[in-house]
Amino acid sequence: MARKAFVTGSAGFIGYHLCQRLLAEGWQVLGLDGMSDYYDVALKQRRHAMLSQHPGFRAVEGLLETPGLLHGLMDEFRPDVVVHLAAQAGVRYSIDAPRSYVEANLIGTFELLEAARAFPPEHMLLASTSSVFGANEAMPYAETHKADHQMSFYAATKKATEAMAHSYAHLYALPVTMFRFFTVYGPWGRPDMALFKFTKAILNGEAIDVYNHGDMRRDFTYIDDLVEGILRLIAAVPGADPVGAADSLSPVAPWRVVNIGNGAPVQLMDFVAAIEAATGREAQKNMLPMQPGDVPATWADATLIEALTGPLPRTEIGEGVRRFVAWYRDYYQV
Repeated sequence: MARKAFVTGSAGFIGYHLCQRLLAEGWQVLGLDGMSDYYDVALKQRRHAMLSQHPGFRAVEGLLETPGLLHGLMDEFRPDVVVHLAAQAGVRYSIDAPRSYVEANLIGTFELLEAARAFPPEHMLLASTSSVFGANEAMPYAETHKADHQMSFYAATKKATEAMAHSYAHLYALPVTMFRFFTVYGPWGRPDMALFKFTKAILNGEAIDVYNHGDMRRDFTYIDDLVEGILRLIAAVPGADPVGAADSLSPVAPWRVVNIGNGAPVQLMDFVAAIEAATGREAQKNMLPMQPGDVPATWADATLIEALTGPLPRTEIGEGVRRFVAWYRDYYQV
């Protein structure tokens, strides 16, 4: 019998790619997405439509925070594994619309934890973010580093979901893995992310906004590499025995947090140069100061995930950007 996965945020960028891989490997997948208008809903609908062509996929539209919705889906589907990717994303938008982060990230995650308490899966995997490291300047970021000084409300809600999940793991023996993602990019990516915005502007002959005057570094993680990490971590269920000194396994619960990143930060101007090379056009640049809530650099320590899963693929930034630009030109016919 096929194993069953419940994926929230299945019409999102990461959720879509993860569902594709799960289906290709023979899983039955129940996908939930709220289809919020934070960015182009047509892009989300297209992703769900493509997934729905597979007989093993079932799509449900609904908001995480709807009382009883997740409880009912968990009762009906009884998944072996839950991968919780749905969230209100975006550092900058959390300054303008903080309530949406409370509703989706805090209340929505609470509803999922309550549903899992009633119908426990073998493993719950929940998305967090590298933004939780906040003001911590010790890099590369390790899971065992302090992450107490978040610099955006988005990051604060994600750190809160880590703590919420830990309490449920302790109280109800729910095996939980938290992911901290590092600047994920690739085909079908989010329009609010730098790669999408820069590519669109460059192809339209418009200027791009370069923050902190270009003095930024990001640990760009290609989507296929990230999904491979998630798939391998499904089998790495937190238990009683840590895998080494770097493990973030809780001393009181089957809970750990794991970085998924490329482990090699890229200068922002090198990233822009890769887009220029892929598009064949030079960017006009508006050099601007740092935006509120942002951080100048991210860099993942990949020691723990490689101890749990073995070495992961690392797509080179120029190749990953070329694949995105090729997708963008095809999708938007430019």
